[in-house]
Amino acid sequence: MAGIKDVAREAGVSVGTVSNVINRPETVSEVTRERVQSVIRRLGYVRSESARQLRAGHSRIMALLVLDMGNPFFVDVVRGAESSARSAGLGVMVCNSGQSPAEEATYLSLFMEQRVRGVLLSPADTTGANLESLRRQNIPFVLVDRVGDEDGECSVSVDDTVGGALAARHLIGAGHRTIAYISGPPHLQQVKDRRDGMLLALAEAGLPAEALLEIPADRLDVAAGRDAGSRLLGLSPRPTAVFCANDLLALGVLQVVYAAGLAVPQDLAIVGYDDIEFAAAAAVPLTSVRQPAVAMGRMAADLLLEEVGPDARDHRHQRVVLQPELVVRESSGTRR
Repeated sequence: MAGIKDVAREAGVSVGTVSNVINRPETVSEVTRERVQSVIRRLGYVRSESARQLRAGHSRIMALLVLDMGNPFFVDVVRGAESSARSAGLGVMVCNSGQSPAEEATYLSLFMEQRVRGVLLSPADTTGANLESLRRQNIPFVLVDRVGDEDGECSVSVDDTVGGALAARHLIGAGHRTIAYISGPPHLQQVKDRRDGMLLALAEAGLPAEALLEIPADRLDVAAGRDAGSRLLGLSPRPTAVFCANDLLALGVLQVVYAAGLAVPQDLAIVGYDDIEFAAAAAVPLTSVRQPAVAMGRMAADLLLEEVGPDARDHRHQRVVLQPELVVRESSGTRR
């Protein structure tokens, strides 16, 4: 591969002039700039980003580590983050922890090795140990879809307690008095908060906590939803409604209900969470609690850019908590 010295020799200029053409073109005369650029094109020269990183001490990459790239919710988070990063001249390295604290730690080590500008993170580790590694290396980070626990970090999240309460109030208002909650991995704070919101709504309606039956799921995907849905249909008496910790679980439940010859919402009302694109396109359009995923990613990236930008000394850590919205469709039916 052609190097910067090759370009300088062919163009008859110094290495410094080639560097200026690439990084500060306004400092080079038009004639020299055009001659150097012509040689760059002819030789196919691509500057060494690793060398630039060594000089600058950081890269032009923003890292984004999510819990599950198979979930369209996180795809939308990525879209929002990318839009802000691109406007600042940065690229985004997207990785998937698969909800595993160990995988998360491995990727964070990679980010540190690559000297990323900063990290957007949906944490899988609840102990805080993985975040400590970023703090030790002075790598800025912003938590996404999780409220920060400390004053020394920014976070952008949705009020999942409110989201769980919205789902439960809707189902209670439709006449349901026994509701199943298909949850996800118990270490995820979002799963806990959505359950807490449901319990709050039950108490407001004068219903006992026992009116909520939790059916655990070890993952937040369609296959886990099918498994939990089979367990739900095996209950006697069976709850008349189910709230799922995300839409993928809800779509899995919907598949099982249809396979069993039951009707939605007549035999079982279903509510999901996230309002992914597939929710409205399901066989029975899915009622869901909408999270502003694109806005979440964009705002998180903006906070990180502010922290690493030229005015970083004026940056103040913020905890941004967005509000969810209930989107009612056919899967939850009308009042019983």
